[in-house]
This record gives sequence, structure tokens and C-alpha cells, in this order.
Amino acid sequence: MTELVKNCRLCPRACGADRTKTRGLCGANDRIEAARASLHLWEEPPISGTRGSGTVFFSHCSLGCVFCQNRQISRRDAAGREITIPALASTFLSLQKQGAHNINLVTGAHYVPQIIEALRLARGQGLSIPIVYNSSGYECVETLRLLEGWIDIYLPDYKYYSSYYAARYSHAADYRETAVQAITEMVRQTGAPQYDGDGLLRRGTVIRHLMLPGLAGDTAQVLRDIAARFGGAALVSLMRQYTPFGMQDWPELDRRITDEEYDDACELFRALGLGGFFQQAEAVSESFIPAFDGTGLEESET
Repeated sequence: MTELVKNCRLCPRACGADRTKTRGLCGANDRIEAARASLHLWEEPPISGTRGSGTVFFSHCSLGCVFCQNRQISRRDAAGREITIPALASTFLSLQKQGAHNINLVTGAHYVPQIIEALRLARGQGLSIPIVYNSSGYECVETLRLLEGWIDIYLPDYKYYSSYYAARYSHAADYRETAVQAITEMVRQTGAPQYDGDGLLRRGTVIRHLMLPGLAGDTAQVLRDIAARFGGAALVSLMRQYTPFGMQDWPELDRRITDEEYDDACELFRALGLGGFFQQAEAVSESFIPAFDGTGLEESET
């Protein structure tokens, strides 16, 4: 697995960095960096349940959205601390012991080889709850195939339909075609959603779309595309939680979604026959951004 980071092509940027010697375009080297592990109650209801999703926030990201609410940990010079593979496995087990309904891996594409080794260790020590792969949607199919058999629930974004917006706000004009291929692979691996007796998701793919100010037309195209491609094979989460901060250089994004914009999108969602989740207005708050201070990460053995 370590060979995969020596000429890194784990993400669609395919920068080819030898991450054993330097950092890749995403900012990551060959050592895992993470910023927080905790029970998270703000995911979709069948993922958070009553006790929370055992969320591990990894540092760095290959996409680089200008509006990222987790920019403190997603940039090249990201917050976080190093954690070994055994310590990551122990973190998973600790979250399970705390009552987590699942282990939720947030933005872990650049650490997939290490994550697989940590999951292997943790399963050998009793990890038995579902594993969620929480993703920007900007993923390589080849990397996702490495995860087959390890991931139970995929939670990808489908951010943009327009290559113009994808390039302007995420520096990735190829976002849509890349995300569609990735989500197709995710749905292939998980199949249609499956629930346990308590209504918690045990297996499946939930496609998230975060509405952005002024992009209602793009949202409509995303929803239509999801309906046409995936139908009932995936759930959809239509999110209105976009919260602008530090957006002075992007004045068109320096406001929240209006009730009218969101209501119109919900109406289309229903008309298309999509299944999934809406988000209440009270969900819009910067309080949903956790403290990225290393909380909950198990210490590496010395």
C-alpha cells in the first residue's frame, strides 16, 4: 500500500508526488494527519441516529473549494496532528465504545492506503459497526475500488453541474464528470439503501448537494441528473447549511440561501421522485463547524 503514495495518483489531481519525501498537491505526506474524532449528531438522521456518527476529520483535501467551512483543516497548511495507523485503529474502536452508530471518515481520499490498514487492524480487534466514507465526490474510481469491502455507506457530494462554477469555486472544471463516475462506482459497491430494525442506514449511498447562493439553476440540473442516473438506487440530501464567512473576495457567495431558493429546490426534488432528506432552516449555523483541536484522537505509541 505504501507504494501508492510514492507516485501519488490517489485523487483526480494525479500530482505524482513522492509523498514519502514531500507533500502532494493536496498538502499531505505519507503520514496520516487528522484534526478531530467525536460523536457527530449533525449528519442525516439514519447516519447520526440518537447517539451520533463516529466522525474522524482528516487534514488536507484535494479539491480546495473557496467557501469550504472546514478550511482550517482542508488547506495545504492545514491544522491537525500526525497519527499512526495503530492509533487510528484505536480511535475507531474508542468511537465504537462510546456508542457511535458508525465510523465516519471525512475527506480521507489521500489517506486511503493507511485507512484500509487501520480498518484491517480495528476489525481484528472487534470493530463491527458500519464504515461511512464522507467525500467531496471528487474521487478516482481506481482508489474507490481499493475500498470495496471496507466501506458500507458512501456519503459523496455532487457539488456542481456546470464546469464554469466548478472551475471558479473549486478549481476543478472536470468536477461533474469525475463525480458522476465516482458516485456510479459507489452505488455499484453498496447497492440500494439498506436499514436495520432501528431505521439506521447499514449500507447504501447518500448523495449530498449543498446549495450555493445564486446557483439555483445549477442545483436543478444536479437534481435532474441524479434522478436520471441513479433513481432509487441512492438517497439524496439537499442541504441549505451554506454559511459564508471570509468571503470578501467572492461577493456573489457572501450571503445565505433564501427560503424561496430552498423551497423551489425542494419542490423539484419531490417532482423528480427523489428519496432522501431536506434540511431545516435552523440547521444554518457556524456552530456546526467543530473545534479542530485534536479532540478524540488516540495517542500514537512511542
